[in-house]
Amino acid sequence: MADAVSTSGEAPAAVRRVEEIMGTVFSFDVRGGEPDAMRAALDEAVAGLRRADAVFSTYREDSQVSRLARGELTFDGCDPEVAEVLELGTEAERVSDGWFSLRYAGSFDPTGIVKGWATERAARALLAAGASGVSVNGGGDVQMFGAPGPERPWRVGIADPLRPGGLAAVISAAGVDRLAVATSGTAERGDHVLDPRTGRSAVTDLVSVTVVGPSLTWADCWATAAFAMGARAGLAWLESLPGVEALLLTAGDEALCTAGLPSRLG
Repeated sequence: MADAVSTSGEAPAAVRRVEEIMGTVFSFDVRGGEPDAMRAALDEAVAGLRRADAVFSTYREDSQVSRLARGELTFDGCDPEVAEVLELGTEAERVSDGWFSLRYAGSFDPTGIVKGWATERAARALLAAGASGVSVNGGGDVQMFGAPGPERPWRVGIADPLRPGGLAAVISAAGVDRLAVATSGTAERGDHVLDPRTGRSAVTDLVSVTVVGPSLTWADCWATAAFAMGARAGLAWLESLPGVEALLLTAGDEALCTAGLPSRLG
């Protein structure tokens, strides 16, 4: 789980909003640009997230994913976004050697990638509309572009699952124009990460994995896969991914991190 951390100093005018979508809370912080245009772009970004939920939700009987599972629809009959997510998820399966999966109980289930992909897409749309800084937090996973103000980077606090209300680390986007932070763990949703080999909850020594990288789509996938792998294997694999840093917290209160993570702390 990631929480926004405020910084001091002058900043461009901010347009902020909080919405409940996909069964979680999305918060938007948009800086710069023409305020009316930003509000309109934010309306469209929220509408896009709601459309994604209508297409991909496994909890809605009328979603395209649910209809696919029942055999009422083929992939060819789905919206183009379904093919896009399928292609991205297939690549995540390849890179993770199957530790990330698009299937549950034999059916197509893009749950592990959709929120990160949809959040990143919403943030990109706001940036394209003229914002100088964008932060979109989708249920604790954050995509950031630009900055909230001159010499002021976006910062994200990483919740400590073993110390409710405490922070395990603060991630800074200083020096980069885009950064994403995604966390997979048991603190908020219980044992929701599956072991693709067994189809059951992953048996792991981890309580959370936070992945930091430029893209929330991939950071979300990599956090899920590494959590299922366990601490040692997950850390070794994350170290092998270019442009990715990570913090892994174990049930034994041990903190493990990739070699480059300290450069992102602040």
